[in-house]
Amino acid sequence: MAEFNPNAKSLSACLELVASLSRRLGVDHGRIFTSKDVPQIWSDEQSKISNIPDGFNKVILPFSTPSAATFYISSAGPGVRVPRHSHDEGIGIRFIIAGSIIYGGKELAEGDWMYLPAGAKYDFVVGPRGVSMCYCYCCCCA
Repeated sequence: MAEFNPNAKSLSACLELVASLSRRLGVDHGRIFTSKDVPQIWSDEQSKISNIPDGFNKVILPFSTPSAATFYISSAGPGVRVPRHSHDEGIGIRFIIAGSIIYGGKELAEGDWMYLPAGAKYDFVVGPRGVSMCYCYCCCCA
């Protein structure tokens, strides 16, 4: 892949992607829906994110919040390195679902989370069991 740049798209561009994806998948934001209602999200070409470090898989989820945030799920195998970068347009929150990452000499595992201020530079390495994470960004990372 070319150099990883999480600031390549704007939040508004990602919100447009979410709206388009939601329409195409028939998501009704006026009712409760779950991952079981949109199982094709992992194979859908429009939901797949390609601007990610090598070794990761990532999809954008078909919803956002009124305060302009986007949501993603990603996974990677053991030892994958995410290069030093920042999310310049807004804050981010990362939740570890399974496995772990090593950040700042600490292993963040299932149930742990990380708050990312806008513009803060960071990197991490995926732990020995791989990782699955959920992200919420008040910026775009697609």
